[in-house]
Amino acid sequence: MQEKISIVELYGTNVFNDAQMREHLPKRIYTELQHTIEEGAELNASVAEVVANAMKDWAMERGATHFTHWFQPMTGITAEKHDSFLTVNNGKAITEFSGKELIKGESDASSFPSGGLRATFEARGYTAWDCTSPAFLREDSAGVTLCIPTAFCSYTGEALDKKTPLLRSVEAINKQALRVLRLFGNTTSKKINIYAGAEQEYFLIDRELYKKRKDLIFTGRTLFGAAPPKGQELDDHYFGSIKERIAKFMNELNIELWKMGVSAKTQHNEVAPAQHELALIYDTCNIATDHNQLVMKSMKRIASHHGLACLLHEKPFAGVNGSGKHNNWSIGTDDGQNLLDPGKTPHENAQFLLFLVAIIKAVDLHAALIRHSASNPGNDHRLGAGEAPPAIVSIFLGDQLTDIFEQIEHGEATSSIQGGKMKVGVNTLPILKKDATDRNRTSPFAFTGNKFEFRMVPSSGSISGPNFILNTVVADVLKEFADILEKAEDFTATVHDLIHKTYVEHKRVIFNGNGYSEEWIEEAEKRGLPNLPTMVDAIPALTYDTTVETFERHKVLSRLELQSRAEIHYESYIKQINIEAKTMIDIASKQILPVIVKYKSSIAQSLSAVKEVEGDISIEEQLLCDITENIKLFYKNLKILEQETEKAHHLQCSNQEQAIFYRDHVAKAMEELRKPADKLEMLVDEDIWPFPTYGELLFNI
Repeated sequence: MQEKISIVELYGTNVFNDAQMREHLPKRIYTELQHTIEEGAELNASVAEVVANAMKDWAMERGATHFTHWFQPMTGITAEKHDSFLTVNNGKAITEFSGKELIKGESDASSFPSGGLRATFEARGYTAWDCTSPAFLREDSAGVTLCIPTAFCSYTGEALDKKTPLLRSVEAINKQALRVLRLFGNTTSKKINIYAGAEQEYFLIDRELYKKRKDLIFTGRTLFGAAPPKGQELDDHYFGSIKERIAKFMNELNIELWKMGVSAKTQHNEVAPAQHELALIYDTCNIATDHNQLVMKSMKRIASHHGLACLLHEKPFAGVNGSGKHNNWSIGTDDGQNLLDPGKTPHENAQFLLFLVAIIKAVDLHAALIRHSASNPGNDHRLGAGEAPPAIVSIFLGDQLTDIFEQIEHGEATSSIQGGKMKVGVNTLPILKKDATDRNRTSPFAFTGNKFEFRMVPSSGSISGPNFILNTVVADVLKEFADILEKAEDFTATVHDLIHKTYVEHKRVIFNGNGYSEEWIEEAEKRGLPNLPTMVDAIPALTYDTTVETFERHKVLSRLELQSRAEIHYESYIKQINIEAKTMIDIASKQILPVIVKYKSSIAQSLSAVKEVEGDISIEEQLLCDITENIKLFYKNLKILEQETEKAHHLQCSNQEQAIFYRDHVAKAMEELRKPADKLEMLVDEDIWPFPTYGELLFNI
């Protein structure tokens, strides 16, 4: 019988982590590398040479044959090129991995999205080792590969990836937050850490059924599909018992992730049928971003081992809840202080309140930009749909903190609402400690006790964008605060005035009510909060003057880099909607139309046969009438979609204008084509419908 390995023994076995570095590196080399990791000191080439050799030996001991610079281009997914450790010297095979190979790699930069930063003939791009995120081993059909997390930049130094601005933003907020802490008398903390923890939602469906749906294969979501008799209305799937087949998938996924040092913690069934969630323990936001990419990649790969397909699209099925990714964000010090922990008496915690109002101001000033950070074409189907946060960015503080700020607004804060204890009413059950405030699931940006939960983030997207934008805009406000406080004659009084002034000027962004209500939309408009329902509406925020000034001030992204990202996002939207439209046309023309025409003919023949024997033909006549009406509308709308898609494809205009056309005309035509198609699905014999229905996809596991 094979000996079982405990979680503790398993965790991180495929990671070149601190323990492995201590074991495999000379003490001097280890110390110098840690100096680079912890304090951002420049990496010495001789140190890299020793690290590379040790890393190679460690990886090969575990069966690795290849290494790759693992990076995150602007596609939103990861990229890699594999090289073996093998080299030949005088006809003899040896293994090598140099410091140069560890530090720098080269890729064709022109083949990745650049938003105009690189022309097709300007091919050179570099990957640079990110030593702050540990190298790891990935085991798959290719064998064992050493994966080295890297940043990706152009030949001229512009960021072409998701990691570089994230690392820059961490440096920015580290610098400004430390300035503020020093003023509060903190002389021990050397570094600020930004923490993140992603809660990943996803769907699992039968792989054989998935392979029969062109829309799922090409677009990640169903473009057609009538509602099944049962959806999520009974709330019986949420937190329900996990089915055997799903449990086996989750078990293998956990083991895979734990070995790579990914802290998979909580798993459960989500609200919609076939929907699930995996949450990780928080980590520094750079590592958390890398780990979330590993989670998504591993989910898709491991699902196939169990005859399943993993869907990460934000809205794979109409009529049931879509998927998001809650990004839990907080600020802490290297010596363990959580700067967003209010303590037992938050009304007396001036440092906490100052950091809190800095975040409130940053979110209010840059609400459109933060909305953009949660944008992709799939999320347009989800945000504001009564299942996810609205497209209006607001902050939930809860009763306790709102009460404190109201006291400050009108004088001094002298008390904090306490949670107390709650009796359930059953003697054998324990008395529960009650939190000082309830939670609000309709809030896009909610304070949840000692962190903020950014709930708008799309399930398929990288959490890099939301985090580097939050880091940068908060760093900018902290800089403003530090500039004021460093000149203050009376520090305590100035802190109080700053908290009071900032809250009063930016409290419009605080909303503790129902974000799904129509009243909130009207109220938000009165407050002057931006309502940006689609990705296309939000992209311009990247190039606002305020955005450019903020990001250039902290050297996170230049004007050119921001403009390139705007172009990439417009292109992404255009391409995605175009693929969806073409897929819809293909399915409608080659699968649905032939079936419904044939079915209509069979009904007509049945009608003629019944007529000959003078039977009751009212049912057949009504069915034929319903089918005929919907076929006509279906064919008419199909032609409109074909025309609008062709027109959009040949527009001679800017990417922004083309994206707007796709949103206003092509996407609308797609919606209109779906309506008669879904009605026809309910009229046609299920046995001849050309692809699996919602009922089969959502409940056949």
